[in-house]
Parts: sequence; structure tokens; C-alpha cells
Amino acid sequence: MPPPAQTISLAERFSSSKLKCMTSPVSFGALRTFVEVGRQGSIKRAARELNVTPGAVSQQVKALESRFGVQLLERGNREVKLSAHGLRLFGKIAPGFEQIDAAVRLFEDRRPGPQTLVVSTVPSFAACWLTPRLGRFTAQHPQVEVQIETSVQLADLANGPADVAIRHGSGRYPGLDVVSLFSPRLVVVGSPSLLVHGPLHSPADCLRYPLLQDRDRADWPIWLEANGVKPTRSAAKGPSYADDALLIQGAIAGQGLAILRDVYAARALESGSIVLAIDAPVPTSAGYFVVVRPDRIAIPKIAAFRQWIIHEAGVS
Repeated sequence: MPPPAQTISLAERFSSSKLKCMTSPVSFGALRTFVEVGRQGSIKRAARELNVTPGAVSQQVKALESRFGVQLLERGNREVKLSAHGLRLFGKIAPGFEQIDAAVRLFEDRRPGPQTLVVSTVPSFAACWLTPRLGRFTAQHPQVEVQIETSVQLADLANGPADVAIRHGSGRYPGLDVVSLFSPRLVVVGSPSLLVHGPLHSPADCLRYPLLQDRDRADWPIWLEANGVKPTRSAAKGPSYADDALLIQGAIAGQGLAILRDVYAARALESGSIVLAIDAPVPTSAGYFVVVRPDRIAIPKIAAFRQWIIHEAGVS
């Protein structure tokens, strides 16, 4: 019995090759690989993330391009960009893979046994504030193994390995859950051997001592101006240190007066290895914030660390 006329007319609209293309399945693995290339902007980085070779990644993407008959990537010497077709495909399928990844992580983190929590922050915060307190979190949550990653660059919570980030800045991080921990103040400290006669009488007295500088040589001018002292050229001179943890060591060694954030200086002040040179703190415009992706707040290990650090910071 011949097929209905309507069916014949519909079939005639497509070639046999197009019909085959419509019915054959698209490789899920190839789509996953393409999404990772789009996230990373690099075939090599995508290969590292997927734990395969760059050649395997290229083959998967080329297979998709052959399958769809369009170019998905614009390939350069080191980086790749999504083409117009690639951007369209990425926009359609990437959210689905993000949901799949989130669901998998949620259930993986409920299984018994050790769980790794990657926390990204700046080196000074890790050394001076977080590390001395981390034992309390470990005691409360022995099943969570915390891995601290330090960098002055912002952690990419969408594509990177970090589960939680402690960021220093304005607190404006669109698309992320942000809780303010504290806003530090700048304080002037020195070793007891340097300040043998006790605290200084006025902010201008600091200029009589060697000054230890931050990376950008900006803190001394800021502190002096806030205390009514016009910075001289010498206010920006002296050895500079990449972060406050190193500045503290320089101050302890008696190399000069240092400006530190009070949250970093607290432990050294308590131990007496450094003392306040003058009681004239200056508020800073930037604060510290705990940042996580909103879709990951419910993951137990992340929820536990987030709650713990907020409590440690004294946030009500």
C-alpha cells in the first residue's frame, strides 16, 4: 500500500543525506568537549580540564563541525574563539551542561569519605588570617579536606577548580553570592627594638624612620594624608613587599615601620613581636568577601565552610 500523499510530499522536501543527519545521534562527549573549549578559550586548557590530549579535543570539535557542516571555532596560534555558529551552539547547550555538572557535584559531595574543598584567596589573607584559624574548621568537619589556592588574580568560579573564593575588593561581583566579612583598617607597626622609646607622638614622626612599602607604594601616602600629613618624596621610598605577610616579617626584623591591615597584624601584635607605632588607624575602601556560586550554596561542604568563615569573621 503506497504511503499517504501528504507523507510523500513531506519526504520529498529533504534529501536522503539530510534525513540521515537528522536521525543519527550527536555525540554527547563531543558536545561536552566543545563546551569546555568554549569555557576555556583554549584547546590545551580544555584538554587539561577533561584529562585528554589536545589532539583528542581537536578531533571531537572537528567531528562536530563535520556533523553540522559549519565552522564552530576560529583558530589562532595559541587561542581559539567561538565563531558565530559556535557562539549560538554554546549558548544553547552550555547551560544544560552546567546543570548536569551541578547535579553531579551535589550527589558526589553527599557520598561518604573525604571531600576536597578548594578555597581561593590572596596570599596575605591565607597566611595571616585563614591558615591560623583553619584547624577549627577541620575539627568541626573532618570529612572535608581543604585545599588553599593563593593568587592575586580573581578566581574563576564558573570554570576554575575553586569552590569558594575570598575576595578583596568592592564586593560587586555580579552573578555570585557575596557576603561581607570585614573591612580592614591601615595601622602603623614596628618592632619593639625599633620603638624602644614607646609609641610616636604624631603621624609626622613616622617620617623619621625607615619605611617599609607595599607592592604599589601606595599605603604610606594614603595613611599620611588621612592623618593630615603631606607626604614627602621619602614617603614612597624603602623596600617594598608583595604582600602583608612579608611586610610583617620585615617589621619583626626591625627593618622599619610598616603599614598593615589590622586583620593581618592582629596575631603578631598579640604575640608582641610587633607593636603599634601610633594609634591612628585609617579605614580602607576595600573589604573582604566570601564568594560562591548561587547554584552551589546547598552543597554540604561549601555550605559548611561558608557558614564557618562568616562566624569566624564575626558577621552577625
